[in-house]
Amino acid sequence: MLLAWIALAAFVALALALDLRGHGGKPMPTRTALGWSLAWTAIGVAFALVVLLIDDGAAASEYLAGFLIEKSLSLDNLFVFAILFAFFRVPAAQRLKVLVWGIAGAIVLRTAFILVGAAALDAFHATTYVLGALLAFTAVKIARQTDEHVDPDRTLAMRALRRVVPLADAYDGDRLLTRTAVGKRVATPLLAALAMVAAFDVMFAIDSIPAIFAITRDTFVVFAANAFSLLGMVSLYFLLDGMLDRFRYLNLGLAAILGFVAAKLLLVDVWHPPVALSLGAIVLALAGAAAASVVAERREARRAAAAAGQTAAKPSDPATVA
Repeated sequence: MLLAWIALAAFVALALALDLRGHGGKPMPTRTALGWSLAWTAIGVAFALVVLLIDDGAAASEYLAGFLIEKSLSLDNLFVFAILFAFFRVPAAQRLKVLVWGIAGAIVLRTAFILVGAAALDAFHATTYVLGALLAFTAVKIARQTDEHVDPDRTLAMRALRRVVPLADAYDGDRLLTRTAVGKRVATPLLAALAMVAAFDVMFAIDSIPAIFAITRDTFVVFAANAFSLLGMVSLYFLLDGMLDRFRYLNLGLAAILGFVAAKLLLVDVWHPPVALSLGAIVLALAGAAAASVVAERREARRAAAAAGQTAAKPSDPATVA
C-alpha cells in the first residue's frame, strides 16, 4: 500500500505540473476547458479500476461513491474562486498559477486533515461558523455589486489579512513578495489571493471530508477521491469563467449559491442537506440567472430595434415634410 501512496502522490504532482505548464501558464479557452474537464472526470472515474486491482470491489465502490460526492461538493469552490478573483482583481494571466498552487496547497492540507481524522475536524469545528459568516457577507456584497470591479481594500478578507501580514496595494508581475520604495518587504495581492484560495478550499473540506468518511474509513480511498476531484477544478473554473461575461445577472446567481453554502455551514449541526439538494440549488441559481439575463438581453434588443425603426420612419428632411 505504501507503493500505491507514492505512485498516487507522484501522479498528482505530475498532473498539477501539467495544468501549470501544459497551457503555457495562460487561461484556458472555453472549448479547451470543457475538454480537460471531461478528461479529468473520466480519469477520476477510471481510477476505480486501479483501486479494484490493488484492493477489492468494495473499496472500488467506496472510492467511486466518494469521488462522485467530492466532485459534486467541489462545485461550491468554483464560485468562491470566481468571487475571490474579483475581490483581488487577479490579472487573467496569473489566475492559472493561483489556481494550481492554491489547489496543490489544499491537497497537502487536506491530506493532513484525512490522516489526523475526526479529531482534527472536531478541533476546527468552530471555523465552520466563521466561514459561514464570511460567505454570507460575501453573498450580500456580490448581490449588491453594481460595478465589475470590487476594491479589495474594502473587503473584509483583505482587512483581516492586512492585520496578519503587510500587503502591497498593487501587483508586481507574478511575484508573491516585493519591496516598497523604502525597502520594506511586503506581500503582493497575488499572495493574498493564493492564500485565500487554499484556505477556502480547506474550509470546504470541513464540509466534504466528513461526507466521504461516512462511506469509508480507508484513508487511501479518501485521499484519492479528494485528489481526483480537485485535479479537475482548474479546467472547471475556466469553463465557468468562460461563461461569466455572457450573463449580466450571474452575480445574483453566485450570491444565491454562496448564501446557500453559508446556510449549510452555519446550520451544520442541525441541517445536513443531501448532495442532490446542493446540486439542485446550484443548477437552479445558475439557470435562473441565465434565464433572466437572456430575457433582459432580448428585451433590450427588441427595444433597440423598435427605436431604430421609429428613427428610420421619422422624416429627417424638412423638404419631405413640406
